[in-house]
Amino acid sequence: MRLSELHTGQTGRIIKILGHGAFRKRMIEMGFVRGQEIKVVLAAPLRDPVKYEIMGYEVSLRRSEADLVEVEQIASEQPETSHARHERTINVALIGNPNCGKTSLFNIASGAHEHVGNYSGVTVDAKMGHLTHKGYSINLVDLPGTYSLASYSPEELYVRRYLKNETPDVIVNVVDASNIERNLYLTTELIDMDRSMVIALNMYDELESEGIKLDFKTLGQMIGVPIVPTTAKTGRGVGELLDTVVRVYEEQDPAVRHVHVHLGHDVEAALTDIKDCLKAHPAVSRHFSPRFMAIKLLEGDAEVMEEIRRLPDGAGILELRDKKIKEFEKIHPGDDLTAVIADEKYGFITGALAETVDRSNERDRDNTTRLIDTIVTNKLFGFPIFLTVMAFTFWATFTLGSYPMEWIETLVGWLGGLCRDYLPDGWLKDLVADGIIGGVGGVIVFLPNILILYLCISFMEDSGYMARAAFIMDKIMHRLGLHGKSFIPLVMGFGCTVPSIMATRSIESRSSRIITILINPFISCSARIPIYVLLVGTFFPAHSTLVFITLY
Repeated sequence: MRLSELHTGQTGRIIKILGHGAFRKRMIEMGFVRGQEIKVVLAAPLRDPVKYEIMGYEVSLRRSEADLVEVEQIASEQPETSHARHERTINVALIGNPNCGKTSLFNIASGAHEHVGNYSGVTVDAKMGHLTHKGYSINLVDLPGTYSLASYSPEELYVRRYLKNETPDVIVNVVDASNIERNLYLTTELIDMDRSMVIALNMYDELESEGIKLDFKTLGQMIGVPIVPTTAKTGRGVGELLDTVVRVYEEQDPAVRHVHVHLGHDVEAALTDIKDCLKAHPAVSRHFSPRFMAIKLLEGDAEVMEEIRRLPDGAGILELRDKKIKEFEKIHPGDDLTAVIADEKYGFITGALAETVDRSNERDRDNTTRLIDTIVTNKLFGFPIFLTVMAFTFWATFTLGSYPMEWIETLVGWLGGLCRDYLPDGWLKDLVADGIIGGVGGVIVFLPNILILYLCISFMEDSGYMARAAFIMDKIMHRLGLHGKSFIPLVMGFGCTVPSIMATRSIESRSSRIITILINPFISCSARIPIYVLLVGTFFPAHSTLVFITLY
């Protein structure tokens, strides 16, 4: 629990300071160290600030500051026992690129069963899980997949705001071992944040199958973050990952150290001046390190710039930022500062991997995926295959679904006949036979159609065809003023409009997202299937499949 949650007269034992930079250093100097007892003396009339007693003296903290101190409550009538350890909670956030296996890792660790898809943005909100490990209660949060911590897409904003507002104890950065260089870019941004972190090197079996050897222990020591190989689909390494999370939380892992990703002499010179200005504002560095904030200022991050603008001397800091950018542009004419920062980070990643990756026995990658891509996205075969897949989906929905429909109709008719035969005439008979059985039967008779349609859509998602369909439909979507990703929510609209509109959050462009939302209600969702079935079955029984797909 947090220190701010203790009531007047209650006593707690300090576990950890969650803040960063100058704030954390000042709190430690004041005696807020692990194991120290602290008592709530009284709160101000407006409940803020609060006076505490620690190490024989009294100190006042604002609730926002007390919220960054984790404690365990001590019952007044008994001393600390081993049971207190079992009540300790570790808040863990899973962060990684889309499709890195993050949600699969979340499922196998927490026992939850979240949807896993083969396209970017399937995780569009935080999912909560819970588990216990070695006497600790671990709250696991699966955050949306993101490639960076900028303020460009909704996923990036969501993740960064979560890290700011919730301050998880440990971050588990899930990295795709088969695409480690690109995935580690997000890692460098988390390193800039100066947070407690563990890297889960997921899909490690794929790296091994390619004959590539990675000295992950040395790599972890180089970047100051412990690395644990995992394979989410089999559960390999999950136990060791949780052990490492506990060690990092207890500040006992030898690999943990803070490193700076060097961004070049000129960029570092600009960063130092801005960082020194930010250090004068403890509220700025309470959640993120001054270095991270300074980098985002140089990159022109809109949300960080707005936060700095609200400071008393925010205008001066922004003027300094503009001055440093002009000085950099004068030294490096034609160079984009954001691109230079990204290049330096990728250079850091490349250098670290060059010393830890052995590709001498690398085997050719499996060409199955490339072969499938070549066929299903071919300019000659792509659209015919797509139309065939969609036609099969609708044929299966209508034709195959007709058999269980008949069975359900027969069952409903039989139950209704029983009620009419054995119940006495009156309102009860009409209610049960015609109202309940007849009404419910009229709805569930279309359940097979809906289930088959959902089954086909799920198969397309999990097989990876949905992503390829979005690829071949991109140009058509652009002619409608949409992004290729818009096709995914539109296809999901065949199942239900509500989740399809929710899925539009994976679209970065705000205009494309809004247009997709407005178009979605015109997609034939499953609620319209009964109407289509009725019309097709009544007027076009001989050409049901053709008419059904034409209606769509």
